Amino acid sequence: MSNFEPEIVAFCCHYCAYTAADMAGTRRISYPSNVKIIRVPCTGKVDAIHLMKALEKGADGVYVAGCLEGDCHFKNGNIRAAAHVEKIKKTLEDLGWEPERVAMMNFSAAMGEKFAQAAEEFTEKIKALGPNPASQATSQAV
Repeated sequence: MSNFEPEIVAFCCHYCAYTAADMAGTRRISYPSNVKIIRVPCTGKVDAIHLMKALEKGADGVYVAGCLEGDCHFKNGNIRAAAHVEKIKKTLEDLGWEPERVAMMNFSAAMGEKFAQAAEEFTEKIKALGPNPASQATSQAV
């Protein structure tokens, strides 16, 4: 399992988190290449089904990265997203999965270094948890 490289999906809001990721790249601050960013207009548009679909399709971990609390360009989208993340954590727990596979993060557009650090830390956390239980069940069934 030491060579396990997790697949991470990051739903990033256009205004803050995606811009922070872009700033990290511009400043040549690297973060794991296994973090696949999906840019969304607002994290409030990321519904619980999107998080579950990412896991169902094989992502080992998923996080939603939005604006800082109180700074959402769409008023309270990031607060709505945080509620979706908490709902999915509870669902994962009910399924016997680790709820840490899903997270909510908040960044300003100027936090490129913090974005890269958070991506690294989340990747390490998922590495420690191991592969997605759904992909393990599929490989055992074959």
